[in-house]
Amino acid sequence: MPPDPDHFPPVMALTMDGLPISHADQARALVEAGARWIQLRMKNAAPDVWLSTAREVVTICHDAGVLCTINDSVDIAIASDADGVHLGSLDETWTAARARLSPDKILGGTVNNAAAARHAAASHVLDYVGIGPFRFTATKQKLAPVLGLDGITALLPLLDGLPAWAIGGVVPADLSALRAIQLAGVAVSSSLYINNQVTANYAAFTTAWSAIS
Repeated sequence: MPPDPDHFPPVMALTMDGLPISHADQARALVEAGARWIQLRMKNAAPDVWLSTAREVVTICHDAGVLCTINDSVDIAIASDADGVHLGSLDETWTAARARLSPDKILGGTVNNAAAARHAAASHVLDYVGIGPFRFTATKQKLAPVLGLDGITALLPLLDGLPAWAIGGVVPADLSALRAIQLAGVAVSSSLYINNQVTANYAAFTTAWSAIS
């Protein structure tokens, strides 16, 4: 069985394209900052580059005892021995992905609307969902309609208790409101790399989350 989602770290830290440092160096910086869950998010990379980077990032994470999941590709997740995969609405179906993953691997999916939320709950194959976008974010192409706090709140009951991490433009000041609606955590990327202050930026999220009882 995969790790209990109730014990997943509340802050999922994503690597991102377009930075002056590589995905591997981003992972190193996140590990040094104290991140406990890193998702490798590479878009439009050649398969061989993606796999070699994934293997490097997985090694960096596992050497530090950090969870490492792969965005978008079950094949890359399996080949790199990552801890799991996160799939969007245009990726492989959740049921097919679970059938290919070993039972100890994490499977997450993106939920943007009521139909997707109901499907996530009914599938019985996901360990968690990423729900959003919370607000506009330039890191996502073909961004789904922004949900905001009210939209996310409305979808949560449809998940039938499936743990949810808010995604899309989340900043530390949002965490009080997001935790108040019983989210399990947040997934963040661009906010972690502002001014190349990864340690301080990551700490801002963990401190804001921990400050809420």
